[in-house]
Amino acid sequence: MHDVIIIGGGPAGLFSAFYSGLRKMKTKIIENHPFLGGKVHVYPEKIVWDVGGLPPLPGQQLIDQLIEQGTTFEPDLVLGEKVSSIEKVDGEFRLQTDSGQEHWSKAVIVAVGGGIIEPVRLKIQGAEKFEVSNLHYTVPSFQRFVGKRVLISGGSHSAVDWANELAPLAAHVDLVYRKEELKGHEASIELLIEQGVDLHEQSSIQSLTADKGGEMIEEVVLEHPRDGIKQVKVDEVIISHGFNRDASLLNESPIDLERVDNFFIKGNVQSASSVPGLYAAGDILHHEGKLHLIAGAFQDAANAVNQAKQFIDPDATASAMVSSHNERMDEYNKKLKEKRMAKI
Repeated sequence: MHDVIIIGGGPAGLFSAFYSGLRKMKTKIIENHPFLGGKVHVYPEKIVWDVGGLPPLPGQQLIDQLIEQGTTFEPDLVLGEKVSSIEKVDGEFRLQTDSGQEHWSKAVIVAVGGGIIEPVRLKIQGAEKFEVSNLHYTVPSFQRFVGKRVLISGGSHSAVDWANELAPLAAHVDLVYRKEELKGHEASIELLIEQGVDLHEQSSIQSLTADKGGEMIEEVVLEHPRDGIKQVKVDEVIISHGFNRDASLLNESPIDLERVDNFFIKGNVQSASSVPGLYAAGDILHHEGKLHLIAGAFQDAANAVNQAKQFIDPDATASAMVSSHNERMDEYNKKLKEKRMAKI
């Protein structure tokens, strides 16, 4: 029996585990993937700018630091296991996984982000054969795109960020999007223009033209509602059309949980759901004051842990005491000091 089980090992789940350790709760993380870090693994080289107190850093570095922090208090880790249902039995929570395992806890924090996600594939016949050559849904390394003609399809923040990251490295970048306006921050969109990214608004990919060997995309055919057809020569194509969400966990759980759009957990600003003892953190949580940033996930996590602590022990304080007086933190600070002295 654990005090709290955290479903999901991304930023929200890892910070929940850290804060739960501060509150001296016996903690377990169950993560579907065989690794921790969550969706940040989709963009390991992308620069993350918006975490308070941290300078801009690559996604992989953020993952490494989140894992180091999140495992400070040695939570139990169960990796490569998908939680298939959550059930409340005699006031306690029973979690079942696809492999048939059972896990029990007094409280639960759901931190699955957008759910177990798969990128939305390009809906063009035969496109899948190019996934082994030059059609991409993630960008694990920038090196591949140096000096190349790159076309990115998508109008989201991620697509804008990819275009800005690759523009200084690639020979040329085209950004294709269906709507009249992009979703990126104003400064990011201005940077696109400054870096000479070719913007194709209200356009979509109609077809892909292969090279003579039939193995690589050499041209993308775009369609515009007024201007018609345009051919764009390419070396690499990146599709950033979002992700499909897997809502099976909540759909198959026999608990009366209020949701929004049949997916997000409807909660309050303190990360509490409609089920006593069940809390949420990160993108899966929805309330009026929700902030969809990594920084917002950290606040969700701390609120969820504090609520879980008082649910288990009504006499507990509302928040964690000063962390620097914790034995684990003293040990961590000692190791950090030793690392710094070694560099000197």
